[in-house]
Amino acid sequence: MISMQELKDLKLNELTEAGQGWGDVSKRAYNSRQEVDNKVVPRLTDVTKGMSTLAAAFRLGRLSRNYQYIHTECGLLQFALNGLAQEMAVPQRKLVNALADAQQLGFTVHPDGSVSYPAASREGAEQKAQGDTVKGSSGFFAGALTDAAALVNPNPNAAKAQDIADTIGDALAEARRIDGEYANAIRRLKAEQGLDVTENTWADVQKDSQAVHGAADDVFKDDIPTGKSPAERKAWWDGLSEEDKIAYMAAYPDTIGNLDGIPAVARDEANRNYMPQLMGQLSERGGEDAQTKLAGLRKIDEQLRAGGQPPMYLLGIGDQGNGRAIVAYGNPDTSRNVSAYVPGLSTKLDEEFAGGTLKRARDTAIGAQEIDPSSASIVWLGYDAPLSVDVMTENDAANGAPAYQSFMGGLAATNAHADPHITAIGHSYGSLTVGTASQQPGGMPDVDDYILLGSPGVGVDRAEDLGVGKQHVFVGAAENDIVTKLPSGGSVVGGVIGGATGFAFGGPGGALLGAGIGADLGDPGDDDVWFGKDPASEDFGATRFRTEDGPNAFTNFTLEAHSNYFDPKKDQMSADSIANIVAGNPGGITPEARR
Repeated sequence: MISMQELKDLKLNELTEAGQGWGDVSKRAYNSRQEVDNKVVPRLTDVTKGMSTLAAAFRLGRLSRNYQYIHTECGLLQFALNGLAQEMAVPQRKLVNALADAQQLGFTVHPDGSVSYPAASREGAEQKAQGDTVKGSSGFFAGALTDAAALVNPNPNAAKAQDIADTIGDALAEARRIDGEYANAIRRLKAEQGLDVTENTWADVQKDSQAVHGAADDVFKDDIPTGKSPAERKAWWDGLSEEDKIAYMAAYPDTIGNLDGIPAVARDEANRNYMPQLMGQLSERGGEDAQTKLAGLRKIDEQLRAGGQPPMYLLGIGDQGNGRAIVAYGNPDTSRNVSAYVPGLSTKLDEEFAGGTLKRARDTAIGAQEIDPSSASIVWLGYDAPLSVDVMTENDAANGAPAYQSFMGGLAATNAHADPHITAIGHSYGSLTVGTASQQPGGMPDVDDYILLGSPGVGVDRAEDLGVGKQHVFVGAAENDIVTKLPSGGSVVGGVIGGATGFAFGGPGGALLGAGIGADLGDPGDDDVWFGKDPASEDFGATRFRTEDGPNAFTNFTLEAHSNYFDPKKDQMSADSIANIVAGNPGGITPEARR
């Protein structure tokens, strides 16, 4: 335990200087990793090919991971030592002030914190009361002892001495608590001999982070403006020094990487720091859910390491709910045109998401860049999409809408252009999430255009209710996409009966088909769908663009027509129209008559 003399003599500036030293190591490791990833490996693969090049690239990848590990662990050490210095300043100041009070009163403070006071008498007393020595207490009993001394002891110094002893006791108790918390955290920050950074290593790093956060969060994490607007967060980030930015990305990568208003490059770097920690944690946790998310993250990690064009930016990851992943193709901060696509039914963080769903955003980015190179496209899985027939409720959209609204505000806050062109894209149930976000308090004033694909309704009955002119709302609805007709006319009885029958024979997909068929039979020709007016209808008033019909849902018993909108190989007309809208060229779409 820390003694009174040790607390008094503690040189806090030395702790801060040591923290800065570890911060310098963290920064050098960060810069070295950037050098390996962005310069050495690309030059190597550009100049030579073959197995020897592949082997060298593999070893450089290991070096990069080692640098990343050093950056993270040393960054945690920096935060721990700086936090220790800041927190220890409080009890040290309390102790120093108490010692000064004792000296001024002529009291003697002993090494164990006890206080001796001299003989003295109260005013009007005939003789002096003897002096004595008192020991301090902390917490509730401290004030009680001082009050008791004042009441029963005729020596007026008794209460003063007890108060000083209690203050010293409080200071020592607080210092020992702080010292214990930080000592436990710092002891964890130790690498094994023969460093080989694996998922198990990163699982240990995650525990290291939690230990440091448990000690230092009340000093540093409160400074992160999590409760502020995206614009305020951007201002906070811009006001940090480069060293502080690197330190925050090392110590709080999950928070910085998922904070709307932090620039894309910083979010990407923070999430790349956090990804191996999250993967290690999932690997250690085990179970089907963890393994599903881990498989998705591994596939995303493979794509990030492979590089390619347009470049990927990892703007968010997490294991909450069904998993979180936000991925951009092209830099959304430097691009004049930016779209953010919300996927729908059955989407979760798994291998299918990392393969098929990400490809949709990539196809959109490639198509938009052919029209205007200053374009980027994002897939936003920042909410729990419904996984089966619970698509029939609005709860998931309502829960996800505020997060999407915040994200879109963040895109505008960090974009380098004075008036960027921002497009909100919702596919399937994701269109309801987008529509619900537009109805949140304050709306989404930074969104210029909406694209609704395979939509079962968006929660409003007119295009202009989304907060833009109806000419800025575009709809893709394939003729054979049963989801866009589910149920046509809102025949609940027919839809439920048909859905139950379809589910019995074909699972969730059969339920959707059966519900659509039953609803059509119940009320043919009506233009209401499950979540409001059919976005492809005349009454809704949006601009509809042409799509391929896709396979007939009734004869082929398939939902394939619901999934082809983004794919230039399966639906070139739709993919081209999406790309033109995203690139700010709506005149390039192929129009289609409304229903």
